[in-house]
Amino acid sequence: MSIARVDPKPQRKLHPLPRGLVELYGLLAVLFVLVPEWMADGALAGLRAGRDGSDLPMTTTAWQRIPELRLASMNLRELRDLARALRLWGYSSLNREQLTASLLRKIQARRGKAL
Repeated sequence: MSIARVDPKPQRKLHPLPRGLVELYGLLAVLFVLVPEWMADGALAGLRAGRDGSDLPMTTTAWQRIPELRLASMNLRELRDLARALRLWGYSSLNREQLTASLLRKIQARRGKAL
């Protein structure tokens, strides 16, 4: 006796899109997404090209004299670079607040000459 095998789900036959339609969708994607990105990038680069120096306004003397203000204006990478330069041990496992406090102690121990 032979048992006939029945597939529980018949295979669906997918109809591929015509090649021209796929190429049209690709062209539309380039026109509507990539071209405006390139134009915006070029416009922003043109705006920055004529400027000299920093994009931020000049800092006051208080920002240059007071280490707390300088540390508050730095991002975490800059803080870690400063900690490495000051040879602060274990700085990589500290969060921003702990790192800032440790740096302030180190700076004050060196009489503010670190920055």
